[in-house]
Amino acid sequence: MAVVALIYLAATFVLAHGSTSTIDRAMQLAINLTQGRFDLGPGFRSNDIVILNGRYYQAISLLPIVPYLALVPFAALWPLAHWIVSAVLGVVTAWLALPIARRYGPKGTTAYWLATLGAFGTLLFTQAITGNFYYLGHVEAILFTFVALIEWRGQRRGWVLGLTLGLAGLARPTVLLAAIPFGVALALDAGRRIRTLAGFVAPIVGTVLLALAYDFARFGSVFETGYGISQLSAPLAAMRAQGLFSIRHLSSNLALFIGGGFGFREPFPYLVPNDNGHSILLTSPALLAAVGAPLRDFTVRLLWAATIIVAIPVFLYYGGGGAITYGYRYALDFMPFLLALVAIAARTRFGALEKLLIIMSCGFVCYGFVWFAIK
Repeated sequence: MAVVALIYLAATFVLAHGSTSTIDRAMQLAINLTQGRFDLGPGFRSNDIVILNGRYYQAISLLPIVPYLALVPFAALWPLAHWIVSAVLGVVTAWLALPIARRYGPKGTTAYWLATLGAFGTLLFTQAITGNFYYLGHVEAILFTFVALIEWRGQRRGWVLGLTLGLAGLARPTVLLAAIPFGVALALDAGRRIRTLAGFVAPIVGTVLLALAYDFARFGSVFETGYGISQLSAPLAAMRAQGLFSIRHLSSNLALFIGGGFGFREPFPYLVPNDNGHSILLTSPALLAAVGAPLRDFTVRLLWAATIIVAIPVFLYYGGGGAITYGYRYALDFMPFLLALVAIAARTRFGALEKLLIIMSCGFVCYGFVWFAIK
């Protein structure tokens, strides 16, 4: 835990050092929320800003804003809030990689290899250390999905699973789709099905209603999230014009997810990542070990079902891997399920190849830190 915290906080400090200290949009929105306002105020004209009735709104889910509320009373911390919030939640999330490894995989040193993959071999690391409130949504979704996965290998309390998946959905709505296979699994597995399912469904319904109420307060409609009417750069606007979610985006997204590579430049650090994302094989190749998990295991089938159902909207989305990003960050929505599958696969096979893939994953992900620090 100390090593994880030290590395995450040190990397955050390096990126934060010398950066411009300004109040970011999430902190400004949190300040305004405490004053009963849902808008940002004037002067914001970047991507994902909705201008409605002369007011400027940020198109974003609710949960990434919530941690900022704790810092509203401390004005001196406002310019640093995005670094503080992301780093702290990133450390807590990375800590959970070891319990995930132990619940789903073998014990001993193998668990530490798997935890290293979760903490430093996935884009969780780069999302947590860069102080970006968009990235914070991914960190929060992973955090609550990890808790749900730990609970599934524990007592399987319906209300805990429902609450954690519901909160993950408040951070990244696509993750909420994982509640479908988990709900079906509970219905098939629970001894007291009605009570367990009621406990599972209630918090999910509550979080959905909260999200709808937030959208209604901002846009006057429970059916408008803001992403369909927000300002965008010309290339993104052209993609969105084909559909916010569309089969037309599938081929280009899959090509980016599987085959997107690096460009080159003469100055160090030489490799130039595509701002729209690049192949998961060049960020977390160790996740390929998930295919070794035996399908005869019910939990394996459940995890693959969750992976697939969450991946569908990710690959149908107009935004590629996530604009201005390192790696295919939208894939983080289903990454926790793949990590659990990798851990299960490690029970029957974990040798030199798997260790090499984990080392490669950590190397590629840490290159993202180098890129952010030097570019």
